[in-house]
Amino acid sequence: MDQIRVTNIRCYGYTGFLPEEQVLGQWFKVDLTMDIDLSPSGSSDDLTQTLDYCKAIEKVKILVEGKKFALLEKMAAAIAKDILSLELVQKVRVELTKLAAPIPNFGGEITIDITRTKES
Repeated sequence: MDQIRVTNIRCYGYTGFLPEEQVLGQWFKVDLTMDIDLSPSGSSDDLTQTLDYCKAIEKVKILVEGKKFALLEKMAAAIAKDILSLELVQKVRVELTKLAAPIPNFGGEITIDITRTKES
């Protein structure tokens, strides 16, 4: 299966376990790897036979910026579900990163990495 990768989608959202995270918000980064058959568009050079990845980016932004979740795992699952609703996507890997987790003495990032497949 072929893949389209869209990386470094940055969104400001209001997801987190702590109440202040859902009020103040924070930056998130999303990377998508979408399994799709690219042979039709590779042969035809026709945009209508491939994934419009602008729609995938828009779905991510709407979800991250517009919904609140307590857990990153729930947000990542919701993103995967929305991306799988795109007609040509058969499988998606979502890497969701909280860029500045409010953990004392921790300057790193937290990433949830899930893969979901479209049910036949």
